[in-house]
Amino acid sequence: MDAYKEILSLIDQQEEWRGNCINMIASENIISPSVRRAVCSDFEHRYAEGILGGRDEKGIRIFNRFYQGTKFFDKVETLAMQLAEEIFNADHANVVPISGAIANLTVYYALVEYGSTIGGLSIPSGGHISHTHVSAAGVMGLREVPYPFNNEEMNIDVDKTIKLVAKEKPEIMILGGSLFLFPHPVEELREVADEIGAVIMYDGAHVLGLLAGGRFQDPLKEGADIMTSSTHKSFPGPQGGVVFCREEFSERIDNAAFPGLMSNHHLHHVAGFAVALAEMEKFGEDYADQIIKNSKALARALYDLGFNVLCEHKDFTESHQVAVDVSDIGGGERIASDLEKADIITNKNLLPWDDLERIRNPSGIRIGTSEITRIGMKESEMKEIAELMKRVAIDKEDPENVRKDVAELKGNFTGIHYCFD
Repeated sequence: MDAYKEILSLIDQQEEWRGNCINMIASENIISPSVRRAVCSDFEHRYAEGILGGRDEKGIRIFNRFYQGTKFFDKVETLAMQLAEEIFNADHANVVPISGAIANLTVYYALVEYGSTIGGLSIPSGGHISHTHVSAAGVMGLREVPYPFNNEEMNIDVDKTIKLVAKEKPEIMILGGSLFLFPHPVEELREVADEIGAVIMYDGAHVLGLLAGGRFQDPLKEGADIMTSSTHKSFPGPQGGVVFCREEFSERIDNAAFPGLMSNHHLHHVAGFAVALAEMEKFGEDYADQIIKNSKALARALYDLGFNVLCEHKDFTESHQVAVDVSDIGGGERIASDLEKADIITNKNLLPWDDLERIRNPSGIRIGTSEITRIGMKESEMKEIAELMKRVAIDKEDPENVRKDVAELKGNFTGIHYCFD
């Protein structure tokens, strides 16, 4: 009983604390009441082992289930797949993966053998850990070939990468990443991928909410064969994963997801994802537009106040992320920790010129605007947030003093926008 009370108390404390914070973790967002209703529904208790088995003569998806009791979930999953395919211009969507990393592993398992070679960004240059041997790629013993990176442009060096992959011949060429300010060169790398017989996989986990609004880029139209993603970063859904692909890859992806890597997928998360997809179909353009406006406004305000914000010559960013080099004012660990004391939540982040030994105290912090956009903040609030951050990081004001002003600002934004509720 004591543990029971303590756990519930900790949940209450978490919700009260984070409800007063300005949350700018780029990999987080907040779900609407309707998505929360779906996640907390009866689907949370149920199983639906099995996958779709094509379509009938009317074009209706056929599900091959190994459990009874799925007649309503089959319709939910059909709607989720249909919305996902329409919104992201995909031939096929698989909503079985339970995270973005598992979505990536699904592609590896479907397409390559143990020990194969893949290409992608290094972790300091923005690659996700699942693109490397330290995570999902390592599960299959894959050898990663890191792309050359242009630090000034904060993007892949296309010419050098073409030469590298022509030599190394990776079977999968990964684009997308965790530190992701600008669109990646999908079209520019399509030709060399065809020459070496590689599949282009675009990890859209961070930018899926922007892609849903028709912003940033359109990876599958630009030449990607497969797009993987989580469902909860700039995209405002519950935590989960998804794989989009061309029709030629659909059977292999489906079989890798089930029964290859997963038994029962999380039905309540699929239901929540479906609701979030419906929200983005209706409100996605306005949402994505405001995220980008907020990112640019916040970056400009921070820059004008003396922060070393990357890529001023490119208007800082085209995504939900802002990258700041704080090495001259304390380093990523110190600055992120001090900001947290003021209830401003960001994360320390490696920058391309860091080596992995600096992971505990990297040069940068990464800032995301998805959640603060979802609760209704706009450009004027970005200037206020920048001032609050300056007081902590540059002026070295006691974070406890700043925390009171953070709570006052956050208290004006208690609703959730860009949804039906």
